[in-house]
Amino acid sequence: MKKQEFIDDPRYRIAAKEAWMAIALFLLNFCWWYAFAFWLGDQPPQEYSYVLGLPAWFFWSVIVGTAVFCALAYIMVKHFYTDMPLGPDPCDSAADEGR
Repeated sequence: MKKQEFIDDPRYRIAAKEAWMAIALFLLNFCWWYAFAFWLGDQPPQEYSYVLGLPAWFFWSVIVGTAVFCALAYIMVKHFYTDMPLGPDPCDSAADEGR
C-alpha cells in the first residue's frame, strides 16, 4: 500500500494562530481574576468595601471581568479570526478528479 503524501493545508496555520490567541485571552482573563480576587480580597470580611452590594473583589473579578472578557472575545472573533470552510479544500477535489 502506497503512503499518501501529506499536503500542508494553509487552514492549519490559521487555526493554530487563532488557538494561540484564545489561549492568550484565557491567560489574561485568569490574571485579571486572580489579581482582583486575591489583592482586593486578602483582608478580613469586616474590612471589605462594597460595590452595588457585592464585595469589591467579587464585583471587579467576576462581574466586570466577565463583561470585559466577553467583549474582548467578541472583538477578537469579529476582527482577528478568519471565516473559512471546514470541509475538504475545493482545490484538492479538483486535483483528485484529474488523476
